[in-house]
Amino acid sequence: MAQVPQPLDALAVRTWCGLALQALGRAREEIDAINVYPVADGDTGTNLYLTVESAAAAVEAVFAGHETGAAGAVRRPTLAEAVRAMAHGALIGARGNSGTILAQLLRGMAQVLAADGESAPGGAQGLRLALRQAADSAREAVAHPVEGTVLSVASAAADAVTGAEGDCGSVARAAYEGARAALAATPGQLPVLKRAGVVDAGGQGLVAVLAALVETFTGEAPHGRDGSMRHVHARAVASVAPRECADAPGDGGGGPAYEVVYLLEADDAAVTRLRERLDALGDSLVVVGGDGLWNVHVHVDDAGAAVETGVEAGRPYRIRITHFAAGDVHTSGTVPPRERVRRAVVAVVPGEGLAGLYQEAGATTVLARPGEPPASGELVEAVRRAHAREVVLLPNHADLHHTAAAAAEQARAEGVRTALIPTRAAVQGIAALAVHEPERRFDEDVVAMTSAAGATRYAEVAVAERQSWTTAGICQAGDVLGLIDGDVAVIGSDVTATAEAVLDRMLAAGGEMVTLVLGDDAPESAAARLEARVREAYLAVDTVVYRGGRQGALLLIGVE
Repeated sequence: MAQVPQPLDALAVRTWCGLALQALGRAREEIDAINVYPVADGDTGTNLYLTVESAAAAVEAVFAGHETGAAGAVRRPTLAEAVRAMAHGALIGARGNSGTILAQLLRGMAQVLAADGESAPGGAQGLRLALRQAADSAREAVAHPVEGTVLSVASAAADAVTGAEGDCGSVARAAYEGARAALAATPGQLPVLKRAGVVDAGGQGLVAVLAALVETFTGEAPHGRDGSMRHVHARAVASVAPRECADAPGDGGGGPAYEVVYLLEADDAAVTRLRERLDALGDSLVVVGGDGLWNVHVHVDDAGAAVETGVEAGRPYRIRITHFAAGDVHTSGTVPPRERVRRAVVAVVPGEGLAGLYQEAGATTVLARPGEPPASGELVEAVRRAHAREVVLLPNHADLHHTAAAAAEQARAEGVRTALIPTRAAVQGIAALAVHEPERRFDEDVVAMTSAAGATRYAEVAVAERQSWTTAGICQAGDVLGLIDGDVAVIGSDVTATAEAVLDRMLAAGGEMVTLVLGDDAPESAAARLEARVREAYLAVDTVVYRGGRQGALLLIGVE
């Protein structure tokens, strides 16, 4: 029986994201292995996977937000809602040069498919226009476009659908075939690829994503999924020299030593100036986004100057600075591979202030901004960055336990001995870190850290966003909530008074140490008043105060 064609709707977007994630998961190692441009750091497949994982998670969140209606009717998001979520998720989760470009490709599609009013095209025509806008906007985002890269593959896909007739499946297949042919031609366009005997890694990733688009609309994967990728690669490199290590991107030698990536809140005019400044500082500049939020990627020698440029333009965050390793094309010399350390701690933290605290204690951190929890791939990447034989994972949030468990499984599959301590709050992670001793036997260290975390009760003070039922009664939007161990225990109107009530309840059961982590929006006087409260009412209890930065909650409290 012939399959009914899948229309271009929110469900198609959801299916595409899921299939693309699966395809990149299967092809990740192969794509990493052929990554020689612009830097031979072997992470293009991983970066593309993490970017799509973030996009898929954002789409799933939109679907989860639409509850079942009356009479069991399922309310689904609109196409516009789904593609906007996909584009936003890719933007905030974009990794590396190719991941950042892929995020702009998805944003370009969203600009067409989520256009305001009745002018938004749908069906096959909408898909054709979306692919064209995707290719054009990605090329505009790159400071100095280079042929033989993912940009060429995206342009070929858009060119191929111009005259394509039929439904969305026919358009998707035309785009895939055009991209596949362009990928095979990349070694002839970029000398560094020809010398290494490979096709462009980012382009190969895009072909995998377009293959998933074909499967979304037709139900069939073109050329048997992964086999198609190997065929393209074999056909492209059959007549070139055996793979060698590239000297540099293009034909030169040497280059910038650091990759700098960050999200940036800034207006358009400030970003125009930022592009000019960063272009003068380094190369591989890609700035994607819009509507006040941007993802900035650049290779530079002066990483500090690249970050300072972001500070001048607006508010940079999620800053990642990577020093290219000895084998990467942007470095010279014969520095031996870095030895793995014995043990490391990888922790999810809710704010920049706590990230600094954890890092001072020796932990590798993953920042979780409010409403933007990290994906499992991001935790796996942090484990790899820690470069240790043994790793202790601290998720520091109840909702992240499944994500952390998946990351732990992946890390174990890669040969890293990994233990997951089910911390439910950052203050429990602080307690675990305080007793961490890398020289102890692994099992003993994990037991000690688990015990310290488990002995720490946690609370937070936050502001209610809407009216709702709680375990302490009905709260109104704007009320101050005191949550103990995840449940609302106090409803008040004053932040400090609510925090005092929470502290009293927690210390009624005893305690020796109070940890206070103040967010940026907490009253300046809160810390002093709470310290005085503990000092006057609980003589044997010590207090320590930290600044958490933009952490979501006004105040985090731990009692050991």
